[in-house]
Amino acid sequence: MTALLALALTVLLSVTALLALARIYRGPSLLDRVVAADLLLSTMLGAVGAEAGVNGHATTLPVLVVLSLLGFVGSVSLVRFAVREEV
Repeated sequence: MTALLALALTVLLSVTALLALARIYRGPSLLDRVVAADLLLSTMLGAVGAEAGVNGHATTLPVLVVLSLLGFVGSVSLVRFAVREEV
């Protein structure tokens, strides 16, 4: 059962990452690409968190915190840049 659950989680995270990459590549506007990059980072956070949960260790917690902060700061800065471009 655990192997089946791990396989399903891997497939779902992979499909999510591929769809986010497709939106980054084909996105008609900068904001679409920003949202897709944020989704890709959230998918990475989910994968690292799932790996930590499956293996039962908390050593990846600092990595999750740094990735979360990187995603937040990156999204805010790109949106601020996009707002300045449109004005």
